[in-house]
Amino acid sequence: MTYLKRLATADDMAFARRLTCQNMLRYYIHHDLLWQDEAFDVAWSGRENWLILRGETVVGFFSLSRDRRALYIRELQIAEAFQGKGAGFWTLDQVIDMAIAEKRPALRLTVFENNPARHLYERKGLHVQGEDECFLRMQLDISASVR
Repeated sequence: MTYLKRLATADDMAFARRLTCQNMLRYYIHHDLLWQDEAFDVAWSGRENWLILRGETVVGFFSLSRDRRALYIRELQIAEAFQGKGAGFWTLDQVIDMAIAEKRPALRLTVFENNPARHLYERKGLHVQGEDECFLRMQLDISASVR
């Protein structure tokens, strides 16, 4: 069975907030950062949000923003039961295809330095461009993308 994506609605925000908190709280605690539901909600409302489905089951979501320089992955969250089963890899392929179709020069994201998802991003061709405190800024130059 393959994955599908569909645009999220305001009704999906509670699911996305809960999943993000479940997946990321340990990093927030490790780096002495404060999780705030309200901050998530404000960010959600300013982004393009997509659900990731396997059949009828919602297995995760991703959030995007854009400017002239890049397409940005702001969130990519997969439910724990589906991690390591190709959903993240599939999602990155979808987002790279979007960046290519939109003729964006780059795909960018930020990841906690100790998050193992970094290795997935590296396998998809993203490279560390810089560091900010506990985060790595990663980028894929779309013109150099070979899949």
